[in-house]
Amino acid sequence: MKAVILYRPNSEHARVVEEYMHDFVRRNPSAKMELLSLDTIEGTDKVSLYGITQYPAILAMKDDGALMKHWEGVQFPLMNELAAYIHG
Repeated sequence: MKAVILYRPNSEHARVVEEYMHDFVRRNPSAKMELLSLDTIEGTDKVSLYGITQYPAILAMKDDGALMKHWEGVQFPLMNELAAYIHG
């Protein structure tokens, strides 16, 4: 399982997103986590596919792409909660 964070790298929330990811990966070194820019084709596709309306957004997904849970906006989940989805 993995997590994807959709965000805009040059936005007001970029630093918060990047720090969250850094801290999460430091605490969960085996976790699969990816930052994905909304300005890429892949980012735009994920927004469309999963119906994301607020940014940044965190998606907890199975390896086959099935969405298990998502969070939108700057109210990020607790790291323990996200880790529970990723580590199953």
